[in-house]
Amino acid sequence: MAPSIRLSPAARSLFDEPLALAVQGLAPRQPVTLRTSLRDETGQLFQACARYRAEDDGQLDLARCPALPGGSFSGLEPMGLLWALQPQKPYWYMMKRDVQSPFLLQLEVFDGHGDPPGQLLAQAQHERGFMSDGVRRVPVREGRIRATLFLPPGDGPFPGIIDLYGTGGGLPEYRACLLARYGFAVMALAFYGYEDLPKEMKEVHLEYFEEAINYMLQHRQVKGPGIGLLGHSKGGDLCISMASFLKGITATALINGSVANVGTVVCYKDITIPPLGANLKRVKKDKSGVADISDVLNNPLEGPDQQSFIPLEKAECHFLFIVGKDDRNWKSEFFAVEGSKRLQAHGKEKPEIVCYPGAGHYIEPPFFPMCAASMHLLIGYPVVWGGEPKAHCEAQVDAWQRIQAFFHKHLSGTASRL
Repeated sequence: MAPSIRLSPAARSLFDEPLALAVQGLAPRQPVTLRTSLRDETGQLFQACARYRAEDDGQLDLARCPALPGGSFSGLEPMGLLWALQPQKPYWYMMKRDVQSPFLLQLEVFDGHGDPPGQLLAQAQHERGFMSDGVRRVPVREGRIRATLFLPPGDGPFPGIIDLYGTGGGLPEYRACLLARYGFAVMALAFYGYEDLPKEMKEVHLEYFEEAINYMLQHRQVKGPGIGLLGHSKGGDLCISMASFLKGITATALINGSVANVGTVVCYKDITIPPLGANLKRVKKDKSGVADISDVLNNPLEGPDQQSFIPLEKAECHFLFIVGKDDRNWKSEFFAVEGSKRLQAHGKEKPEIVCYPGAGHYIEPPFFPMCAASMHLLIGYPVVWGGEPKAHCEAQVDAWQRIQAFFHKHLSGTASRL
């Protein structure tokens, strides 16, 4: 029997789903190298490889067989060939722009452990998609709002969430799209660098976000009386600002967010929050020119920088802080702890804080490869984001479950449906 690759699901899976991979028809104890390849929508190539040895019956099941040293990873890692994908172009970040089309994953099996690889023994293709069956994608252009709403199958109403990314701008939809299949109505909301929105993040007005909250609360398929907020990085401190000043927020989840306003002035009516001060002299660059910016921001507990601390004690919502302990963008754990202290000092509920050793700044949905370093749009040169690939991947899987459970508990009063 000629060697062949067996996948489950066979032809297509969603990006946050596990993919079972096995090879059959090999010789007993045959050494082989497995390689995965994926091109993003700009054509940039991501690859991972691992060395294995078939079992006595010629079968190779990644759920049972550990990878040998010498590849992108080693040990028993059934999903290693996905989370270990790395860009062949330095400082490139895996991003899904069109959620309506899948990523195409190429899988190859080569004879032996040579470099370059030996004879090609088997190959297969697999689609890693983002749009679950029945999920509806609805572009939103109401008033000033520039967003996309993802609705689960059925008539609802569904718990509503607004999803914000950080300083990259534009309208990333992939997290909102994946989250919608778990029973949430999720709005991916742009706030700059998209269509007719401001080109740069010079000043942020919370009235824009208030418009988006009201849109969600008035939507017949969104369950009230309040909605959730989910934000990563700069999107995290924007979510805290929204929860602190705007009505209709029941639950706020932050992924490596800040409790101080960072990078731009935030305005609401007659209130202005200045950005936290920074000192670029504290940037540390290695020999290749990649920067560590983790010490650049000032301490929001000291001097005039206290004015940048967002008054989260005004919020009437539950908080979840997801923290990568190796976040090199800024001190996420410090921010979470100080936010917790401030809430409790004002008699508010202690927030849930989940810390992940070995996880970096970009905690994404499950099985996105860890981005170790990439260009920082505001600074203009590559920065290190932190993280150790295996621990980071495990954090993404766990955080994804916790985020869903948090929103189900506080927005629909039920335990996680998983």
